[in-house]
Amino acid sequence: MPLDPDPFDRYGSDVLADYKRRVAPVALPTVEAVFDLVVEEVASDFCGSVVSVEGRMVELEDRHGKRRVFPLGAGFLLEGRPVQLVHPKAAAPAGRQRTASGSFAAPLERARVARPSRIYVEGRHDAELVEKVWGDDLRGEGVVVEYLEGVDDLDAIVRDFAPTRARRVGVLVDHLVAGSKESRIADAVARGPFGAHVLVVGHPFVDIWQGVTPKALGIRAWPTVPRTMEWKHGICEAFGWPHASQADIAHAWKRILSRVNSYTDLEPVLLGRVEQLIDFVTEPE
Repeated sequence: MPLDPDPFDRYGSDVLADYKRRVAPVALPTVEAVFDLVVEEVASDFCGSVVSVEGRMVELEDRHGKRRVFPLGAGFLLEGRPVQLVHPKAAAPAGRQRTASGSFAAPLERARVARPSRIYVEGRHDAELVEKVWGDDLRGEGVVVEYLEGVDDLDAIVRDFAPTRARRVGVLVDHLVAGSKESRIADAVARGPFGAHVLVVGHPFVDIWQGVTPKALGIRAWPTVPRTMEWKHGICEAFGWPHASQADIAHAWKRILSRVNSYTDLEPVLLGRVEQLIDFVTEPE
């Protein structure tokens, strides 16, 4: 004969009897980890904007420029509400596409072997910026961009290249203003034996960094750096960024370059000069 339930038993005879009355877990809303999305990582209280997504990891940058990497998924707050971050979906093409430079994207079959003509820029940062905005156009036209590490030896480089009408050279120079060293070098090249097949153009900025609009960086204007200070170090100091080593300067440039998504993030005077060079080296004979 079964025993009567103990009236003083706090737990009851069936520990799972009230299981159905328990609250079911609520599925968290999913949010794509798109660039510049601001979220907070719950475990660390780290709050920042999305700067990149690699595989299953997302990189956040806070307002002081500090970066940290976290796994995608749950554990984030968006405007104070729990969410789970997921990898952003690739946008589906809709109609005729445009490149970052604003031109219509060419079909893949238009890609061609490199032309004999070349475009030279002063340094690695210049080359990376040109690639990011005009890379698709340059590949479609078969134009190779190389960097010089400065323009002091430009005249010798042009003479070695020996340009012709079918093998032209275009050069983008930083700080090409009247009376500057750069302007004297450009004038010497123009007067040289290959001047008819070389086009040297430039922008007025101290460095290609300034070709990025202040709006793209979320500032009112580029800081003014005293002449007694190396310009890039002065810019990093004004922004509160590390600048003790070349690695710090390289990282600062990557932060600036990450804010460039298309031609709209560049100054018009720079846009015009690059387009001018592309037209020059692709002009039919």
